[in-house]
Amino acid sequence: MSKPETRRAAQTVAVLAVTQLVGWGTTFDMLGVLGRVIAPELGLANEVVFLGLSIMMLISALAGPKTGRLLDRYGASKVLAAGSVVFAAGLLLLAASHGLVLYIAAWCVIGLGGALGLSAPAYTAVVEREGLRSGRVIAILMLFTGLSSATFWPLLDWLQSLIGWRSTFVLTASVHLLVCLPLHLFALPRPVVSTERTETTERAPLVLTPRGRIYAFSLIAASTMLATLVTYGLSPSLLHIFALSGAAPALALQLGSLRGVMGISARFVDMLLGPRGSPLISATLGIGLILTSFMLLLVANGSGSMLLAFVVLYGFGSGVVTVARALLPLAVFSPRDFGLQSARLSLPQNLASAAAPVIFTSILDRAGLSTLLVTASLLAALSLFFVILLAIFIRGRKA
Repeated sequence: MSKPETRRAAQTVAVLAVTQLVGWGTTFDMLGVLGRVIAPELGLANEVVFLGLSIMMLISALAGPKTGRLLDRYGASKVLAAGSVVFAAGLLLLAASHGLVLYIAAWCVIGLGGALGLSAPAYTAVVEREGLRSGRVIAILMLFTGLSSATFWPLLDWLQSLIGWRSTFVLTASVHLLVCLPLHLFALPRPVVSTERTETTERAPLVLTPRGRIYAFSLIAASTMLATLVTYGLSPSLLHIFALSGAAPALALQLGSLRGVMGISARFVDMLLGPRGSPLISATLGIGLILTSFMLLLVANGSGSMLLAFVVLYGFGSGVVTVARALLPLAVFSPRDFGLQSARLSLPQNLASAAAPVIFTSILDRAGLSTLLVTASLLAALSLFFVILLAIFIRGRKA
């Protein structure tokens, strides 16, 4: 990369790292700390409060195809800016909630913000500016955005103890309006010009028939949906899982933060591999590590060393899977198709995200930790099976 290209990539990563960190940390990650604080004050059961995450991801899923068309028409910068405004509105509604109706309405608004302001639009912003170099730049971006829970869990816990959860939501809404919105509108570099975009985004890694494209897309969708179901289902209840496994509250918070650090470490390794890495290998490795971590936790019996081993394997595996999930479309489709295919993939992924918190919270509260871990292990094994089928298919097409 030339110096101007390097500067452009660095500026793109810097802007999106901040806005995605805030976006994830103040929405999806937030209930991991505040969910069980909000529930008694609103007079709601824990699973009803965590239903907010399901609503968020469901609305994001339904809005995904429309978001793809908006990205194609207006570009990622304007779509991301709209997401910042919608996030702020949703957080203000949460701050004003005193019962179920307004609480659900707030998460509907936040879900629309998720479609406009998280993941697919951010990765599309990278592809618009980097073309064939997008894979490594997205991996670098994820290196920073993976810090959302590690950063915001302690921060939100401190803020709610200092000013209360309602004022915390007002403050985070202000961050979206005063920090993220201007960054999206004025700090992102301009996309590459049309001629350069044509040269860098038309090339596809495989030549596929229409049936082959559908088959490859279906395998990616199935594998990433199941992996999303597992990781998103466990994340909101992770601190509670540590407590059930015998960890003291302070240790549980430390282990939760370490999970984020391990996710960052995984993304750092993926970034170092650069073009030598493969999203297929990353997906296989990551899901395998997650599956192994569940088996360890099943036999932990309150052992501190086993809990630490679980966090290391689960955190590293989740980080690897997150990168692979974003980059798998580039293993099959051209960069030009990336935004559209990613938006389409967001539908099953976000549907899984919508169902996961309620399903996993209900299993944990009603059937216990062991049943939850067995269920998660079976889902992870099935996700691994679909990745292996995809690898075999791609290898056959290249041969």
